[in-house]
Amino acid sequence: MNETSLTALFILLVGLIILSAFFSSSETGMMSLNRYRLKHMANTGHKGAQRAQGLLNRTDQLIGVILIGNNFVNILASSIATVIAIRLWGDAGIAIATLLLTIVILIFAEVTPKTLAALFPEKIAFPASHILGPLLKLLYPLVWTVNLFTTGILRVLGVSSAQASEDHLSREELRTVVNEAGALIPARHKDMLVSILDLENVTVNDIMVPRNEVVGIDLEDDTDT
Repeated sequence: MNETSLTALFILLVGLIILSAFFSSSETGMMSLNRYRLKHMANTGHKGAQRAQGLLNRTDQLIGVILIGNNFVNILASSIATVIAIRLWGDAGIAIATLLLTIVILIFAEVTPKTLAALFPEKIAFPASHILGPLLKLLYPLVWTVNLFTTGILRVLGVSSAQASEDHLSREELRTVVNEAGALIPARHKDMLVSILDLENVTVNDIMVPRNEVVGIDLEDDTDT
C-alpha cells in the first residue's frame, strides 16, 4: 500500500511540475508576443491570435490567473515532495526535498520553459490561450479579488491601474524598425519610408526651384530656332 501510494505521489509530483512549466512558459510567451504582428494576425482571422489578443486586452487578469495557477501548483508540489522525502529519508528528508525540488523547478519549470517561450512566443502563447481562457472564467472570482487588493496597493503607491502605457511607436522608433527590417524591405523602399519620416523637416526650398532659376521654353517658338 505504501509503495503504491508513493508511486502515485511521484506521478502527481511530475504532473504538477509539468503544470508549473506550462504556467511559466505561458506568462513569458504571452508577454513576449509582438503586439503589432499579433494585431495583424488577429485581423486576418487567426483564431489563436484572436484568443491571445483577447487575453492581453485584460493583462491584469491574465497575469493574475497565471500566477494563481503557478503558485498553487508549486506550493502543492512542495508539500507532496516533502511527504515523499519524509517517507524515504525521515526527518532529514525535509531539507533534501527543499534542495532537490528547488533545483528541479528552477531548471524544468522556470528557466527552460521561459527560455523556449521567449524564443518561440507564438508557438507557446497561441495553444496556451485555449487553456488560459476557460481557466480565467473558472477562477474569475478569485482573480477579481486578487486584482482588487492589487489595485488598492497601487493606489496607495500613487499608481492608477487605468494609466495604460501608449502602445504607439514614436517617429524615431519607426525609423529604427525600418532600418532594422533588413532584407524584408528593399533599399529603395526603405529610403522612401525614411524620407517620409523626415517630411516634417523638409522646407519649400528643398523641393522647389526658385523662380529666377527656372528654365523654360515658349511653346509657340519655332522648333528650328
